[in-house]
Amino acid sequence: QVQLVESGGGLVQAGDSLTLSCTASGRTFTTYAMGWFRQAPGKERELIGATKWSGSSTYYPESMKGRFTISRDNAKNTAYLQMNGLNPQDTAFYYCAADPTLHNLIVATTDKDATPEVWGQGTLLTVSS
Repeated sequence: QVQLVESGGGLVQAGDSLTLSCTASGRTFTTYAMGWFRQAPGKERELIGATKWSGSSTYYPESMKGRFTISRDNAKNTAYLQMNGLNPQDTAFYYCAADPTLHNLIVATTDKDATPEVWGQGTLLTVSS
């Protein structure tokens, strides 16, 4: 069983860049696809992107392309979310999730039957103007 812990959130200023980390425990991390999600106060959770277990293929919804980059280092059991040009609308709890299939992560916010196997507890990012 994989367990996930996010880190790197906090308070930043508009225009800043920040990288969040998601560290996994468990021997099967390298076989899991990894995804990043966020949920702002009063809003639905949204997918930022997801990457295959190998990192060879990464999916981003159209609305997330450009400022977000997902990567992973399987040797460190860690996935990353690099964010550039942050603005106050990026203020949210950021979560990582893991699932044996990339597809489940991609449709997690649109298909109620597609629940990622593991979620982290989330890390709060606040962007001040």
